[in-house]
Amino acid sequence: MPAGLSWPEAAALALLAPALLVALCRHLWALRWSLSRDRSSALPLPKGSMGWPFFGETLHWLLQGSRFHSSRREMYGNVFKTHLLGRPVVRVTGAENIRKILLGEHTMVSTQWPQSTQIILGSHTLLSSIGDLHRQRRKILARVFSRAALESYLPRIQKVVSWELRGWCMEPGSIAVYSSTKTLTFRIAARILLGLHLEEKQFKDLAKTFEQLVENLFSLPLNIPFSGLRKGIKARDTLHKFMEKAIQEKLQRNNPQDHSDALDFIMNSAKEHGKELTMQELKESAIELIFAAFFTTASASTSLILLLLKHPSVIEKIRQELMSHELYHQCECCPAGSCLDTLTVQSRDREKPLFHSMAKDVHKDQSQPPAPLEEDSLQSSALMEPTVPQSNPCTGPQLPVPKGQSCHCTSDISLEKLSRLRYLDCVIKEVLRVLPPVSGGYRTALQTFELDVSKCLALWQAARELLPAVVCKHPVSSTVVGLGSVP
Repeated sequence: MPAGLSWPEAAALALLAPALLVALCRHLWALRWSLSRDRSSALPLPKGSMGWPFFGETLHWLLQGSRFHSSRREMYGNVFKTHLLGRPVVRVTGAENIRKILLGEHTMVSTQWPQSTQIILGSHTLLSSIGDLHRQRRKILARVFSRAALESYLPRIQKVVSWELRGWCMEPGSIAVYSSTKTLTFRIAARILLGLHLEEKQFKDLAKTFEQLVENLFSLPLNIPFSGLRKGIKARDTLHKFMEKAIQEKLQRNNPQDHSDALDFIMNSAKEHGKELTMQELKESAIELIFAAFFTTASASTSLILLLLKHPSVIEKIRQELMSHELYHQCECCPAGSCLDTLTVQSRDREKPLFHSMAKDVHKDQSQPPAPLEEDSLQSSALMEPTVPQSNPCTGPQLPVPKGQSCHCTSDISLEKLSRLRYLDCVIKEVLRVLPPVSGGYRTALQTFELDVSKCLALWQAARELLPAVVCKHPVSSTVVGLGSVP
């Protein structure tokens, strides 16, 4: 104990010294980013906080989920600075601000995903490529989504969806919609996009591993035991081993009678462009395809079901449009009625198992970056609650099905017929507008520029960074600009 100090004074000093040290570190951390601004610009940096040294505000972001961005938008406005996943970030929202950034692609900004995402997905993906390499890979992948390719996928997608929906109809009680749609989209991605023939146990194990990969895509770039990045890398390596074995079997089999899947189109397209893809490129492309089809599609599907159940009149209009194009008919496996009729919307004072299951499922996943629904959307949706009736027509007597075959209620669907469903197309686009499945995108600034002119903020290029940064109305020294959608 220092001479002349009493025990209470010494204890107070012992507590005060670390507190002052922490405060000093945080101040120096904020000053470090403030000094990295573009000195040639007189505009201020965006308001906001850079959080704690190295960690920034990552922990707040993970714990608060969708509330992180909305609360800071309320405090700082449509453009604010923060520090996430080991990098400084300027979060940008507002139609005009985002429009300016998107129109400045390759001149003002370029795509730049978080370091953890690049490490886990790999360097041979479309997400991690820019410039000429990005254009080359886009040309190769274009065949995957050509009209001919989509036509070849349709019958198999319809079969998988029909089979999965029958499972929903047969399920007693409420349905965990978000979990169910994730299962459905992963099954489609594995079977149709990659051509994988999996037993149910293999499918569940693979889906669980892939979910672990996606859940850790956005994490601190720390490859240490028990870290999110380490878990993501472990899941990636497991998937790569499985995909390598599956691709080798596919190449050895080379059966022309097999249905073409996305991997076939990728390999054929690469050959047409004079490029032979390596095994590593094929594995990373396969994982990227599933990633692109998994959470976002499941999220959008959940939002679609949620909003349709809140607006039964829209369901009826869709049904009428399907009937007018001969795409809606009673399933012969369910003579008592169509499975689509088993979901009804009832009054507020009745039980609401389906909606509660959906809300719980969605809310649980909102801590992840690609959160499907905003909290406000869930709170405001309590006006009408969908339920599953006690008598399920799909559990009634069914027509006999040949042994070894599944009962599928299918229609003759084609891209040409789907293109005529104008009302359904508008409904889907409105769902994506109201409840976008992705909360934002990542760009890195190539030069200093202004955003949100009314506030005179600037985004700049940080000279000290290995990667260029963006400047927003307030010159913010940031390496990544986040483009956000506002509900």
